Amino acid sequence: MSIIFPGFEEKKITVDSPDGSIEIACLVGGSGPALLLLHGFPQTKAIWQHIAPELAKKFTVVASDLRGYGASSKPHGKADHSSYSKRSMAADQHALMQSLGHQQFFLLGHDRGGRVSHRLAMDFPESVLRLMVLDISPTLTMYDNTTMEFAKGYWHWFFLIQPEPVPETMIGANPEYWLKNHMGRHAGTEIFSAERWAEYLAGVSNPQSMHAMCEDYRAAATIDLVHDRADRTAGKQLPMPLHVLWGEHGLVNKCFKPLNDWRVVAQEVSGRALSCGHYIPEEQPQELLKEVLEFFRV
Repeated sequence: MSIIFPGFEEKKITVDSPDGSIEIACLVGGSGPALLLLHGFPQTKAIWQHIAPELAKKFTVVASDLRGYGASSKPHGKADHSSYSKRSMAADQHALMQSLGHQQFFLLGHDRGGRVSHRLAMDFPESVLRLMVLDISPTLTMYDNTTMEFAKGYWHWFFLIQPEPVPETMIGANPEYWLKNHMGRHAGTEIFSAERWAEYLAGVSNPQSMHAMCEDYRAAATIDLVHDRADRTAGKQLPMPLHVLWGEHGLVNKCFKPLNDWRVVAQEVSGRALSCGHYIPEEQPQELLKEVLEFFRV
């Protein structure tokens, strides 16, 4: 089911990668400075439905599907999980923006899209003017500081990284049950419109997409940590302003200190908690819109 974004054009852009040509599906609309929006797991670019049309009044908005998600390509994962490293996924999105003519842009990522955004900004700092991430602390920080409370609340982090095809098979036996359990425990399912829910369900019901999502998590627990540790060892920090928002009622707020965590890897950090759970773009779209317009002020 295609989610309607009034005034936006659907595109598929082919980018080169070590896995061969990758098609990245995106919606493009508006005019002004470029703003790239990256969704999280197990969702698609549809998460931005509430705010993208308003943002398009001030920005050229690009809402894309990460590789493995939505209508983008879904290559099978390699043994080292590099196909779904955040470095590979970030390179896709950087190439997408270059192909669309945007040498520099603002960047906003939620959940897994926030992790891709972190890597994109680290690997291509000259392209990212300002960075905003939603409801995450850095991946390395979260793994290195795992507690019983975090492991119980985010048990999917440790389930999805199990060897192929264990999680793929188990989820494939009843995708709708998995989706209701996973998304419902973070915010309840009533916040998702019927059309967005259908799109998310289609994703977890597609074996190729579900495999890709598992590979996203497997990469986060392996090769992504190698890349992140190399940055820490080298003393690399994000040079652009970074703004982090997180849900007051979510597990990130309970288990981590996002402002302090991000100050380890970024030079200039601001942010605050919003009165919601994990799915900020769908739970608090108007509050998020205010924050976006203020931070990416033009």
